[in-house]
Amino acid sequence: MGRKKRREKPLLQEVEITAAGAEGKAIGRVDDKVVFVPFGAPGDIVDVQVSKKKRSYMEGRITKFHKKSDLRIEAACEHFTVCGGCKWQHLPYAEQAKFKQKQVEDNLSRIGHIDVSEIKPIIAAEKEYYYRNKLEYTFSNLAWLTDFNKEMDFADRDMNALGFHIPGMFDRVLDINHCHLQPEPSNKIRLAVKAYAKEHSLTFFDIRNQHGFLRNLIVRTSSTGETMVIVVFFHEEKDAREGLLAHLQDNFPEITSLMYIINEKKNDSITDQEVELFAGKDFMYEQMEDLKFKVGPKSFFQTNNDQAYNLYKITREFANLSGNELVYDLYTGTGTIANFVAKKAKKVIGIEYVPEAIEDAKINSNLNKIENTDYFAGDMVKVLDDLFIDTHGKPDVIITDPPRAGMHPKVVELLNRIEAQRIVYVSCNPATQARDVEILMEKYDVKAIQPVDMFPQTHHVENVILLELKTTQEASN
Repeated sequence: MGRKKRREKPLLQEVEITAAGAEGKAIGRVDDKVVFVPFGAPGDIVDVQVSKKKRSYMEGRITKFHKKSDLRIEAACEHFTVCGGCKWQHLPYAEQAKFKQKQVEDNLSRIGHIDVSEIKPIIAAEKEYYYRNKLEYTFSNLAWLTDFNKEMDFADRDMNALGFHIPGMFDRVLDINHCHLQPEPSNKIRLAVKAYAKEHSLTFFDIRNQHGFLRNLIVRTSSTGETMVIVVFFHEEKDAREGLLAHLQDNFPEITSLMYIINEKKNDSITDQEVELFAGKDFMYEQMEDLKFKVGPKSFFQTNNDQAYNLYKITREFANLSGNELVYDLYTGTGTIANFVAKKAKKVIGIEYVPEAIEDAKINSNLNKIENTDYFAGDMVKVLDDLFIDTHGKPDVIITDPPRAGMHPKVVELLNRIEAQRIVYVSCNPATQARDVEILMEKYDVKAIQPVDMFPQTHHVENVILLELKTTQEASN
């Protein structure tokens, strides 16, 4: 038998983009099918080359503009549309906030069948750019070429890159000249490292063939003015390693924590790797109100300090603590929320899957002389059960901030059985939040909804929902 002939994907002409959709893609419609297109703006009329065709939808890329939307603005970043981040730079920030508000409303109403008529206006960010406190860059000897052509001579071309992975391509990295996400000295440090590596012929990592010296560069900055730099090497070369680190130490006195990791594994994860201190401290501090948080090289801390503060204030407000409540903080991470609300509670119990995060949470409680917190590490489904409740007490308030996948169904079922007076559900994914809240509405009423934008120039949005236990009469109806 001969090969099955591949069907050519259609070219859709003069498609009107009508909305901003999920995952940062714009939405159009052709006949009865939805068309998802990256980097489109409502009001664009475009030709779309289809790359994926399903029964109910198609995906494609814009090949021609017949009319550009009046909403369109010039993107600030030269790497826009290539590096994969900041996919909404072509939209004014005020419009981004509107689309995020609608995204929350649509997810809650369509998936969770939740009344969103009383939803509060989104808390937009004051900083549209340079709001992140952490970025991780990747070294690669296979730079992504934006000017590629078949006649190109690669003999003398520098193929080393230090930047971000191209979406969907694990072995290709876009070399970044200037990133608008993190304030200085982030860009200066990255460029200095690349220049030094080139001058001293240090090899960049080849992830496909697993060889090379330089692997990753992590830069963390804090609201207290501290800077942490971690250089990840694939193998040890003492003289070369010390030369690069000494160069950073000499040229960037603002670096307060300079560390390195030798990662010989096939993947880039550093959670199981030993971090070595080269100069300075092995931590830095974050400040929020009168609280200090110790942040180590592996510690999780919200990457947008200003908006994290707004998020936590909303969470504390929704919890409505008087000082007499037992609070459970589920998915507590490094205990940021637990410590933030502890002074207004009788006791806070935090539960988290990652043991190292729990150790950070305990350190942060001790640092702030907070004595009414207790932390437990383990799988939420296994730790939080009826025996745990009997041992530690029935909570008056539950705060939950799960990962993007939402809560495990067994955890949601248990929350309904516990019948805490209030649940404050913090989510980075309104779709899974809507799914969980619909189940919780068997016992609870939704009393308040507050979206918060943590990530300008992207489609991501956080959302906080307050649920209050129904009265006996309401529950029986």
